[in-house]
Amino acid sequence: MSSSPRFDRGHTDDLMAFLMASPSPYHAVATAAARLEKAGFRQVEETAAWDGTTGGKYVLRGGAIVAWYVPEGAGPHTPFRIAGAHTDSPNLRVKPLPDTGAYGWRQIAVEIYGGTLLNTWLDRDLGLAGRISLRGGTDRLVSVDRPLLRVPQLAVHLDRSANTDGLKLDRQKHMQPIWGLGDVEEGDLIRFVAEEAGVDAEDITGWDLMPHPVEPPAYLGRDRELVAGPRMDNLLSVHAATAALAAVAGQPDAELPYIPVMAAFDHEENGSQSDTGADGPLLGTVLERSVFARGGGYEDRARAFAGTVCLSSDTGHAVHPNYAERHDPTHHPVVNGGPILKVNVNMRYATDGGGRAVFAAACEKAGVPWQTFVSNNAMPCGTTIGPITAARHGIKTVDIGVAILSMHSARELCGADDPYHLANALAAFLAG
Repeated sequence: MSSSPRFDRGHTDDLMAFLMASPSPYHAVATAAARLEKAGFRQVEETAAWDGTTGGKYVLRGGAIVAWYVPEGAGPHTPFRIAGAHTDSPNLRVKPLPDTGAYGWRQIAVEIYGGTLLNTWLDRDLGLAGRISLRGGTDRLVSVDRPLLRVPQLAVHLDRSANTDGLKLDRQKHMQPIWGLGDVEEGDLIRFVAEEAGVDAEDITGWDLMPHPVEPPAYLGRDRELVAGPRMDNLLSVHAATAALAAVAGQPDAELPYIPVMAAFDHEENGSQSDTGADGPLLGTVLERSVFARGGGYEDRARAFAGTVCLSSDTGHAVHPNYAERHDPTHHPVVNGGPILKVNVNMRYATDGGGRAVFAAACEKAGVPWQTFVSNNAMPCGTTIGPITAARHGIKTVDIGVAILSMHSARELCGADDPYHLANALAAFLAG
């Protein structure tokens, strides 16, 4: 039996604001945390002792956040319902020695992060964002959200084969942004960042900085039925999970048979192997400490995990009208067709038949449509945090998401209805 949807097109409007406020994983978790604070959640420090009180809590670590809501009456063996996602997107990252250049151009040295489509970063106005680490051990967010950098493409007059043989980009030589004219000065970028952040350059001892497109998200199409914007993979899911958890935490505790959780990890785009990635211990540690704080022991932990389910939400591929042959001939997810169930029998996705039933029940309860994605057998299949979560924690996991075009581009495309369809499905799932 379906319930009234919690979210509508206003959720998509809010997604665009979330994307603009989150130019880096560190900004994304700070934005999510601020929204959860407004919903009554409070931060708990990993270094502090935890208590068994009810209510909403969250942990921040770098570019990752885990938040959960303990309802009245929850026992130490009460299972969890987890909405999983990741905060990072393929992009360019500033190198440790960033100041470079030649022939009168001042440039910034960058590394390529993840499997980004390199050509989509060309001739695009870029800002700079991330975090700086200060002497004394504190971090500070910084965002220069105005045109600052640009990766200029070679003119067609000097590359006559670009439109016939394809554009060929060298990851080392061709992707270094320009940001001014003059001689290269060591320490110039960090002095600039320090001024923007209002700190002394001498106090900056480390940084994790990345360019980002400054063009805002926008509705697209004759009837505004599409949305174009940056970092939808996978902040679209982070935003939906945050909204769903806040909404579920606002309903009567008596209606919650599970402990709803939102877990958004960093470093999915390069394998998840970090202390803030899904292959690290963060999620398991938080869940275990929650069990133990409520008076439980190992047996309660085992019982809670055995009854836990995670929906791993990440973007997937909508059928591309210009490349339909790249898709499975019988599975053509479309934008605005509702969230997708992602299936791969070689466990690139964690979905099985039982997981499909859980997802279908959540969508039916929420009153939203859903679709199925399977890769073409002749094409390699991507993966997500889903199989990692299932294997590391022994938790039933289902891979889902929203179908988009231009995945891993600096600017991606989704349907305007799908973000709130996903949020409604996640809310129904978390509420049990």
